[in-house]
Formats: sequence, structure tokens, C-alpha cells
Amino acid sequence: MKITAIIPLFVMGFSCAVTGQARKNATQVQQYIANRAPLQEKPYIELPLGSIEPQGWLRTMLVNQKNGATGQLDKLYPLVMNHRNGWLGGDGDQWERGPYWIDGLLPLAYILKDTALIARVKPWIEWSINSQQADGYFGPATDYPAEPGLQRDNSRDWWPKMVMLKVLKQYYSATGDKRVITLLTNYFRYQLNELPKHPLDHWSFWGKYRGGDNLMVVYWLYNITGDKFLLDLAELVHKQTFDYTEAFLHGDLLRRPFSIHGVNLAQGIKEPGIYYQQHPEKKYLDALQTGFKDLRFYNGMAHGLYGGDEALHGNNPTQGSELCTAVEMMFSLESILEITGDVAYADHLEKIAFNALPAQVFENFIDRQYFQQANQVMATRYVRNFDQNHAGTDVCYGLLTGYPCCTSNMHQGWPKFTQNLWYATADKGIAALVYAPSTVTTYVGEQTPVSFKEETAYPFGESVRFTFSTNKKTGTVSFPFHLRVPGWCKQATIKVNGQVLQQAPGNQIVKIDRSWKSGDVVELQLPMHISQSRWYENTVSVERGPVTYALKIGESIKKVAVEKEAVAFGNAYYEVHPTTPWNYALLEVPEDQLQQWYAVEKKDSLVSYPWSQEHAPILIRTKAKRIPSWSIYNEMTGPVPFSMMWGLETTPAEEITLIPYGCTKLRISQFPMVWK
Repeated sequence: MKITAIIPLFVMGFSCAVTGQARKNATQVQQYIANRAPLQEKPYIELPLGSIEPQGWLRTMLVNQKNGATGQLDKLYPLVMNHRNGWLGGDGDQWERGPYWIDGLLPLAYILKDTALIARVKPWIEWSINSQQADGYFGPATDYPAEPGLQRDNSRDWWPKMVMLKVLKQYYSATGDKRVITLLTNYFRYQLNELPKHPLDHWSFWGKYRGGDNLMVVYWLYNITGDKFLLDLAELVHKQTFDYTEAFLHGDLLRRPFSIHGVNLAQGIKEPGIYYQQHPEKKYLDALQTGFKDLRFYNGMAHGLYGGDEALHGNNPTQGSELCTAVEMMFSLESILEITGDVAYADHLEKIAFNALPAQVFENFIDRQYFQQANQVMATRYVRNFDQNHAGTDVCYGLLTGYPCCTSNMHQGWPKFTQNLWYATADKGIAALVYAPSTVTTYVGEQTPVSFKEETAYPFGESVRFTFSTNKKTGTVSFPFHLRVPGWCKQATIKVNGQVLQQAPGNQIVKIDRSWKSGDVVELQLPMHISQSRWYENTVSVERGPVTYALKIGESIKKVAVEKEAVAFGNAYYEVHPTTPWNYALLEVPEDQLQQWYAVEKKDSLVSYPWSQEHAPILIRTKAKRIPSWSIYNEMTGPVPFSMMWGLETTPAEEITLIPYGCTKLRISQFPMVWK
């Protein structure tokens, strides 16, 4: 569906009557920042930070972050995040880790409207704004001698500034603080002057691969100020950024192991889409589609990510995928979605959010893995077949296991996911493109304040219910409401006030354009069927809706104290050992018999925290055979047997239980297949 209308840049104060809750900042300026000519119009426009409030299990995730590492990383990781941090003016860590933390803490604080968290954010913002020098430079500017556990050099590197640009953009979205506009204008003038002499890869190679983050904030500022020099800067930043468009369309980057750092790829993959806004040529969208297609084919896994431990490392399900990759790829998909309006990017975003992300972090949101494996049967300290090994701690759960960049960067995942559930639309309506329990307070049409309450057990439940409300004085209001029908859905049913409005096949966005009144209810029914996907060595994953299902393995969790290595790996970490068999193969079943062969058992899908074995909302029972020769190697699964191997010895069929991937710490999610 093509959308051609544009939402102009205008402001409003949110109405207390819409939400039914008093707001301390009811008159606070809120803006829809749409693309300004000559930039290509975006079909979907990000809402001001704080417009969307999580409910249900999603709120639990954010509250766990508040009570866990996101809300207290300065206490848990004082070596880096205390007053010595360079982004607070200190002589400690000068590089990316401080900005990484705030890039998640700030949106969490304003989404939850938590005054204590906001107060924790403010010193970082104030120091950054006040650090600006006469030439426009801002941030740490002094290097210090090496000190264990700290990154005290490269203070002038372009890369950490890119993270802080994202932070400041979000801060402006939440507060309207005009000092941000002044700072960014002056800094971008500084960049325009300095980049010809000191390009993005002058101090380190990271900036060259992650320039898309810089570019998107340049465009964002241009949409506010209209300063023409920003378009010149955008061209320069694009020119100095690694050419992902060429690499995806005509190179072998994604077919060649170790060709690129996995997180660089997760961040950089969006750059062709970002630049497309200034040069709306088809090749940039083609590059995105080709890049994601090749990434899936040559490196992809059932959890939605790819082998990258740390460099790109193929699609063997025992290769690792970094936690930073999960949250950065989510942000890239969110950024691409609003520019393209392509359902496939929302589908991919949900695949990562509902599978990879919850599996890689403990419920306390403190202990996490550096790498996760799609087939992971021992989370123990051991040197595995990864590109990078950190004394064997990479799959152990801990605050600092593996490498602490993920300790600092994991915080942005759920807050930014929440921020991208809803969008304003170019035709002056509202869109629900990603699904989770939430409420949104915004405006439509000619600045009419409205609200939607979204009630759902998705991604486990099959229905999403939206209840509309507006100011009592408004009466009815006309606007389009956009709904995504995921690509995996064969046929959705859309009801308005109990009456069937439309049956819609998957992989499209449906627009409901009508007059709305308070109390109107839209119900989206998304029937979920068992499906299978093929992966490495012809292995198979089992899916239902956006969720991948994995073998339920008994888990024995052991806490390991750390003494001599505490600076590197924290005071303790957790190992997880299996207590039940794991070496199962699924039975080959014709596609038209999958629904009968896999028995779905629905439990309570409205639990506050569904991502655990104990509270798994869906169980799937099926038959499988064990493969005795498939055994442990290097505390991993040995080489996965090629599916349908002739003459493979197996045991008699027995019943196994599959649970959502995100509920597991140990799992098989990519199974070999054998004959019945």
C-alpha cells in the first residue's frame, strides 16, 4: 500500500482527559518530526518518547530492567559507570560504555515516567551539553594511561559520539529541550569541517562501519531546523561510511566467513535505508532486501539472528550470536520499518524480540550471556569454536562474562521496542505495526488527541484488541488506523465493534479509514499454525506465529564465584548443565499433517513474566527419536547430523516437549530430521 500524504511538523499538549491520568507536564511540547523536502517522505513517523506506555508482560520486562542492571548499573559496575566516567567529566572510561548505558536508561526512564531514573540520567545529559567547545566539539577530549577494565584512550573518536547523538535525540523527544538543537547544530558544523581531515575511521575503524547512526541524526536535525549544510554533511558521512549497498548487491560480504564484525553488521545494515531518504533510488531498498536474504541464507539461525562470534561466522547452530547484535539489529529494523513500511522488517523485529532477546538475559536483568547458541546444551566455562573467546566465559550468564560491551549496551532492546510499537502515519492517522500490550496517547488529523489501549497475550495469544478513546468534547473523529498482518499469518480477521470488517491475507498493512468514537473496539485475529523452516545441514525449526519453539531440557544452574578475575568477569557467574537428554531428531511429517502431529497445549498466556520454563504459556508435544551418535563435543553438541541421513541409528520414538525459545537457557531449536 502506498501512502502519499504527509504529516506536517506541528505541536500539541497531551490532554489529561484522553488518558484519564494527570500529567505533570500536560503542556509539554510534543512533535511529530516528519521528513522535510527534499528528503523522501516516510510512511511512518516515530511518536514522542513517553507517548507509548507498556502494559502486561512488556511492562514487567521494563520494570525488571529498572530494578536490575539498567536502573543500577552505576552501583553494579562502578569501575566504569561511576563519577570517573569521561562522559561525566572524569578520568575513567572515555569511550562507548557510558553512552551505551544511557542509550537504554534514558528511554526506560521516560517511558516509565520514573523520576528517580530521570534524575540518574540528567547528569550525563547536562555534562554532555555543557562539554561543547567553541569549535562545536563535545564529549571527552583527554586520553589517559591504560588502567585494567577501562577504555581511557580514543576520547575524540567519532564512534562513541554517535551513541550520544542517539541519546540526545531521545532526550529532546521526551523534553523538547532546545539546548539539544543548539548542541547538535554546532557539532554537525564541526563534523562538516573536520571529517575531510579526520574521517570516520581516523581514530578507530568502528565509526566507518556505524556511520548510519550518525547519518540518521543528521537527517532528524535537518527535519527540525532545515539547515541546508546538514544535507552536505549527510553526503560526507555516507561517503565515509562502509559501502553496504555495493557490498550487499555486488559483493560477497555475507557469503564470506569473518568478513565483518557481527555488531558492525547489525548496526550498519540499515545505512542504505537511511541514505535512501536523501536519494530515493531503488538500489538502496534492493540492497536491504538482498542483504537480509543473504544474511539469512548463509549465516541465519532459528532465533532470528546469525553466527557472529564476534566476526561473521556462518550458520552452524553452535556458533555464537552476541547480545549487542540482538539489540542493535532490533534498532536497525525499527529504523528501516518507518522508512519503508515493509511488513518483513516488523516480522524480523518480532522474531528477535520474542526469541533471542529474552533467552540471553536472566529474569533479574543483571546476568546475561555474551554469546548465545541456537543449539545450546551446556552454558559452561569452556573454550568453544568462536572467533573470539574470553577465557571460556562467553556463554556463561553473568554481569561481565565474555566482554562488558554487552553489559553496557543490552539496555536499549525493550525500551526501544516499546517506543516502536506505534507510529503516526503520513496520512494523519495512527499505525500499530508491532504487537505487545500497551497504551498510546497521541493525536490524529488536525491535532485531535486520541488514545488506544492494546490488550493482547501476543506473541502467544492469537488476538489483539484495541479500544479507542478521545476527549468527551470531541465526539467522533475521522482518521485511518493502520494494522500489520504478519507474513506468517495465512489469513487474519479484523472486526470493528464485533462485526467482521475484513479477511486479510498475511504480509500486508490494512488501513481502516472511518469515523471513530470513544469505546470503539477493533479486534485483530491472527490464527497461528505450526510451520517449519529449514536451516544449516537441512535442520528444521518449529514455529508458531512469531515464536520459535525449542526442546525443553532440564536445567541445573550453578553459581561460580570469581576472585582473581573479578575485574574482567565480575564477582560471580552462572553455569547451566542439562539434566535430561537433548540429542533428539524430529520425525519427517508432510506439511499438511503438521497441525495433527504437533499438539499445542495453551497455558496461562497472561502471566506477568512468560519467559521461563515454569511459566511457558505454550507447550507443544510431538514425537522424536534420539540419535545416540550425536554427542557432546567441546561442551557443545557435536556436528549436527544431516537431516534424513540414510542408515542413521536412532532409538524408538518418544514424546518430547517444545517450549518457546525465549523460555530456554538450554535448548535444541534446529533439529535433524529422520524418517518415521
